[in-house]
Amino acid sequence: MRRIAAAVLLSCLLSGPALSQQVWRAVTEYPATAMPGEGLAHFARLVDEATEGHVIVQPSYDGGQDRLKSAGIPAAVQAGTIAVGDSFAGALSGLDPIFQISSLPFLATSLDQARALHDAARPAYAAAFARLGQVLLYTTPWPASGLWTRRPVTTVVALRGLSVRTYDATSTTVLRDAGGAAVNLSFGDTMPRLQDGSVDAVLSSGDGGAGRRLWDYLPNFTVIGYAMPLSFTTVSRLAFEALDVPMRNAVLEAGRRTEAVQWQTLATRTTHNEAVMRAAGVAILAPEPDLAAALATAAKQVNAAWEAKAGPDAAAILATYRSAQK
Repeated sequence: MRRIAAAVLLSCLLSGPALSQQVWRAVTEYPATAMPGEGLAHFARLVDEATEGHVIVQPSYDGGQDRLKSAGIPAAVQAGTIAVGDSFAGALSGLDPIFQISSLPFLATSLDQARALHDAARPAYAAAFARLGQVLLYTTPWPASGLWTRRPVTTVVALRGLSVRTYDATSTTVLRDAGGAAVNLSFGDTMPRLQDGSVDAVLSSGDGGAGRRLWDYLPNFTVIGYAMPLSFTTVSRLAFEALDVPMRNAVLEAGRRTEAVQWQTLATRTTHNEAVMRAAGVAILAPEPDLAAALATAAKQVNAAWEAKAGPDAAAILATYRSAQK
């Protein structure tokens, strides 16, 4: 009965002459075929349906007309350049250390682990975005990150000196400590480097790689299970609060439903990506024990450094997560 009453109230409000249509420009750095791109399209459809066209979300992919990158998207939302932004978590560590927790190496490498870590940290994510004048709408998980390479890389010797694109400060340190010549680049900045040959490997999931057709340059994928990081989709608080309460609730519900779909999709995404990769001729490889051990050793050090830097709130989140794993 409550849902029916709410629906009737929303219908009445939408039919009133006082409400004007709101158009929200939404941007993600990633292509439409990657999980963040699919999530943005799904969210836009749900918002249109829930508000009966009163709020229109217009997705833009590959950084949109301004070629925005994840690191700059929260600032664009805060400034009002765009209303909705989808940002890769690893690129946001300079805003708040908590954003880096999902990309800490080998901390959460299965679907269940990634979800448990997400659930423990989500209130902190929302609070961090609130301090930036934004409302967290939904999260998108990525499949586990691996190494895309020109030549097969399964040993420390093969990694040594290899020019590797990484996606945050932590992964840069880990790959360097394990022997690679790592450089932190956005995806937009990575593609030209692959074309001119100055980058020979990319740390990314099968999802990100398939979306960018990395196999055109990097026909090998080593399954190191590095991390299952997140992307965040937020809306400007000013744009959000310009809506009346029923509209806000409709937008939040669209976000909740999108998040549920994104996590459900992750359950089968790795299998789907590997099928696409194999069809494109990608060799899917397993690391040798020496490479796995070198990465694990480097990861242990950077995880401890992050925990010390992030402070007691982060330590409490990790304690909650580790307790759930036990």
